[in-house]
Amino acid sequence: LVPVFYLVMIYSDYTGYPFPTAPPVDPFAKIRVDDCGKTKGCFRYGKPGCNAETCDYFLSYRRIGADVEFELSADTDGWVAVGFSSDKKMGGDDVMACVHDDNGRVRIHHFYNVGQWAKEIQRNPARDEEGVFENNRVTCRFKRPVYVPREETIVDLHLSWYYLFAWGPAIQGSITRHDIDSPPVSERVVSIYKYEDIFMPSAAYQTFSSPFCLLLIVALTFYLLMGTP
Repeated sequence: LVPVFYLVMIYSDYTGYPFPTAPPVDPFAKIRVDDCGKTKGCFRYGKPGCNAETCDYFLSYRRIGADVEFELSADTDGWVAVGFSSDKKMGGDDVMACVHDDNGRVRIHHFYNVGQWAKEIQRNPARDEEGVFENNRVTCRFKRPVYVPREETIVDLHLSWYYLFAWGPAIQGSITRHDIDSPPVSERVVSIYKYEDIFMPSAAYQTFSSPFCLLLIVALTFYLLMGTP
């Protein structure tokens, strides 16, 4: 019997090329939430106490040299995005989206909101991008420069912007309408120089949190205790 390693050497010498080997694949490093509010800023939307793997939507940002690193994750099999806006409304916004395509890959796309629809922009400021689709979630990480030449479709991140948060289904790698009618938005403008950990309850957990609902509960309790005349 001829040893296997000897056959490999013969094949290599005969063809001039060794057997091809697959390049190593680094696993996607999970998003850490214990750094939120300390070394990076975070937004969580969903159930109280949720993290990057359980929130309906999660975003983090941190400065790394001349770049800002973003991490996004959402409970969807399509896409997750963040928009940078001068107001709280959709339209005229710089948008970065992580899109899950039909080949199972997650790629970073750059869009510009024109009215109520997103136009893909060929110039993409993202770099060092990575993404994964698992457990029915799209998760990604990428960097983009803090400063960019003045251009309508790419904002300077050293300025403060409202952050628009959205996610939804994709068809053949193309984004479609977001999952909810009124996606969440940051309550105030966001500065990349200030790290906060902000939680926003999703609709399912807002029922008893508003002042009106609390007042209504107090009124009903008083009515029941006093009884009807």
